[in-house]
Amino acid sequence: MRGFVLEACVDSVESALAAARGGADRLELCSNLVIGGTTPSTILFDEIRKHTDIHINVLIRPRYGDFCYTDFEFNIIKGEIRAFRELGAEGVVLGILKPDGTLNVEQLKELMDLAGEMSVTLHRAFDVCIDPYKTLEQAVDLGIRTILTSGQKNACIQGTGLLKELVEQSAGRIEIQVGSGVDAEVIREVYQVTGASAYHMSGKVTLDSSMEYRKGGVSMGLPSISEYEIWQTDEMKIREARQVLEELQ
Repeated sequence: MRGFVLEACVDSVESALAAARGGADRLELCSNLVIGGTTPSTILFDEIRKHTDIHINVLIRPRYGDFCYTDFEFNIIKGEIRAFRELGAEGVVLGILKPDGTLNVEQLKELMDLAGEMSVTLHRAFDVCIDPYKTLEQAVDLGIRTILTSGQKNACIQGTGLLKELVEQSAGRIEIQVGSGVDAEVIREVYQVTGASAYHMSGKVTLDSSMEYRKGGVSMGLPSISEYEIWQTDEMKIREARQVLEELQ
């Protein structure tokens, strides 16, 4: 569909295929969505590519938490970009900040060179930077294609004021992609205020595990997260969002 972009954030083959069937234009592929997403395995990328030719942007994030990285972590980031470029990923999603909250332009220049022909998205590190207006201009200068942002709020519906300003400031030089809390109705509401034409959503539902025997009192991770619940993208939620975008065109 011309004019609008719908990206689905997925961390499994099942979610990727559901998003493709629902009408997503591209995927942001990651692992561990439950903690905000980290870099996926190359094997996961390969398995998805066997079943769909949808555009895949790969999240490059070595760990959970902030976006100020050690030298070891920066080396890992560079290696992951090289690996996914060799595998044929269409894009990478990344971001690095300095301790003072400014964009680490020097390190990002190096990563842009490594990305080569792949498109680059500045992820929600943007949402915790100190100056979004200056950071947008730096992203444009770096040649970054897309900024994924909630308008520096926990949910995009709360950040519409800044999102509107960013869309206006971008003036078509860089794509402002709205994320965090996006669904069909949110797209309709946010578009009316901001005019943003790119949206990012997981469309997730919680599925019950197929495990019949369930051992109580033992946690494999965060105690607040059940091992017997599975997050997965729902084809219908993606399809509903696509329908809204078609209506808005």
